[in-house]
Amino acid sequence: MGSAKNTSTPSRKDRIAEMRQADRARERRNRVLAVVGGAVAVAALGVGGFLLFSHTSDGSADKADSKPWPAYKVTEDGEKVWGKLGRKHVTRQVDYPMTPPVGGDHDQAWMNCNGDVYDKELPEVNAVHSLEHGAVWVTYNDKADPADVRKLAAKVKATPYSLMSPVEDQKDPVMLTAWAHQRTVSGADDPKVKEFFSRYVQGKQTPEPGAACTRGLTR
Repeated sequence: MGSAKNTSTPSRKDRIAEMRQADRARERRNRVLAVVGGAVAVAALGVGGFLLFSHTSDGSADKADSKPWPAYKVTEDGEKVWGKLGRKHVTRQVDYPMTPPVGGDHDQAWMNCNGDVYDKELPEVNAVHSLEHGAVWVTYNDKADPADVRKLAAKVKATPYSLMSPVEDQKDPVMLTAWAHQRTVSGADDPKVKEFFSRYVQGKQTPEPGAACTRGLTR
């Protein structure tokens, strides 16, 4: 007797058709996944770009000096006085609009200002931090009388919360600077020297009264 035909077993032609249908279905899934993945990536880049833009545009410390500097007024006796100045700590150079600077954003390290006399120019961002601590900064250029330089150095050495250094690019031979205050003096014997020291060494203008003038930078 011949065996009966098994109608439940698929033919080779049917199996090939099923395999091709499965391949087409798999290709469709892969295309859908690729489109969805690309959309997610684009969205992530968009969000990331927005966050990056927001981070760099939110008034961070490194952009603080882009704000306009406050105007200054000149008193009857010639002292310049500025309005509120920035006080952020930054890790780069600051483009101060005056020489020497009277305040503004600055480095986190200050120059020692415990009667310290320096024979070389100081990094402005560190000297400004000393002003924030209530120091008076005496500066001079090569037009200053050497006798005046020696007398002023002696005064600084005897005065805590003061420092002295050359600033070759400053406009006048001898200048005195405190936070937001600056004046030119004619020399060491100018009465305005004593007055400036009395008023501004740890004076009312000091943003951080009592902050240290030691344990800072020495050069």
